[in-house]
Amino acid sequence: MQFPQYRMRRLRKNETLRRLVRETTLSVDDLIYPLFAIEGAGIRNEISSMPGCYQLSVENLVEEVKKVQSLEIPAVLLFGLPAAKDEAASGAYDENGIVQKAVRALKASVPGILVITDVCLCEYTSHGHCGVIKDGEVLNDVTLELLAKTALSHAEAGADIVAPSDMMDGRVSAIRSQLDEEGFADTPIMAYSAKHASSFYGPFREAAESAPSFGDRRSYQMDPANGNEAVREAALDIEEGADIVMVKPALAALDLIWRIKQEFGYPTAAYNVSGEYSMVKAAASKGWLDEKKAVLELLTGVKRAGADMILTYHAKDAARWLK
Repeated sequence: MQFPQYRMRRLRKNETLRRLVRETTLSVDDLIYPLFAIEGAGIRNEISSMPGCYQLSVENLVEEVKKVQSLEIPAVLLFGLPAAKDEAASGAYDENGIVQKAVRALKASVPGILVITDVCLCEYTSHGHCGVIKDGEVLNDVTLELLAKTALSHAEAGADIVAPSDMMDGRVSAIRSQLDEEGFADTPIMAYSAKHASSFYGPFREAAESAPSFGDRRSYQMDPANGNEAVREAALDIEEGADIVMVKPALAALDLIWRIKQEFGYPTAAYNVSGEYSMVKAAASKGWLDEKKAVLELLTGVKRAGADMILTYHAKDAARWLK
């Protein structure tokens, strides 16, 4: 049927009608809030490139997560900033490491919150790369052992989900095997499956103090130009035992969120990353856009693309606005 008999605007004329026919609904249940735990006490360092986000010592992290839970956000993702770094990333798998302490504190003080831990070595290595270095190269298979140890230490501390973000080949299999052998067969893995070597991670480098001291991460993170490769990465992670697959960044890869969700039907996460967050914050501070409307539109777009869950630094604000 064509105009004038069929008029698309008939179902747009008021908010009640628009709600009735709305195809995609963004909910607080879709949100995961990333947080940065740092060694020390009394620390609440605002991240200059990420207004509203902080490096938090454990006691302040606990108070922040209580606020997150009060907003009915179901989950947080933890990154750790250790007191010291070394070439072996020993702080990553230390049972008294910053993430391990933070997990124990959250499980004790904020019951019911879902605690997801980022499993990577870049915050803990003296060189800032995501694996063991030899002759300037990141060693894949040696790194797998350390990633598995890290994931196990997180599970032992009480993490509900472990999330490897390193992009080493075979890391999901190595972690799944280690967890299963040590009695953590029920601990899910959220794999950063299609993680691109993106320019949008810039502010995160400041937040996590994890910029590489030489070179870049393009030899292990994905080329943003490659879509078929992203689908293959997700397929491999699923075969190796991933329970959730992730696309990162979100806004620059909406097509890949859609393709991966359609191809596999697996729970699919999308990471609305630091640079995407900071762009909106910067534009809003200049009065160039309405922050609330922009954020909710962007997050709805990510949901519409196929994401079941969205990791975003906008989570607290979005939760308030959605209420």
